[in-house]
Amino acid sequence: MDLDARIEAVKKRIRKARVRPKQAAHLLELRKNAGLTQAELAEAIGVPQRTIATWEWSSSPPRAAALPQLAKALGVPLEGLLVPQQARTAVARTIADRPGPVGEVQRAFEEVRRLPRSQQRKIVEMVLGVVERYKSQSA
Repeated sequence: MDLDARIEAVKKRIRKARVRPKQAAHLLELRKNAGLTQAELAEAIGVPQRTIATWEWSSSPPRAAALPQLAKALGVPLEGLLVPQQARTAVARTIADRPGPVGEVQRAFEEVRRLPRSQQRKIVEMVLGVVERYKSQSA
């Protein structure tokens, strides 16, 4: 192995060994749960993709002006961006408070949100097709 290859191997190990700050890890988890790539999230809130990557690795949180847009794009309450446990509790409480089929549908779509974006699109297409079929049958 030549020197350049050794240097790259060491750099790769260092990157893997880096410890992600808690806030950054939380933001990464929220983004993945929303089924968004860094580029998609960046576009949704109007910042460069590099900015999202920085927020997901550094101890510096997103600037205050970006928080409302970030919360909306990720589908969490504003305080859910800042306090990981509150975000989970708020979502669970919202779903649990809904009785009957609405709650079941919400729970099902919460699971779908955790899938990759391409799989989400396929599921939505399928569900909309079934809904259209039921609408046309009842009309």
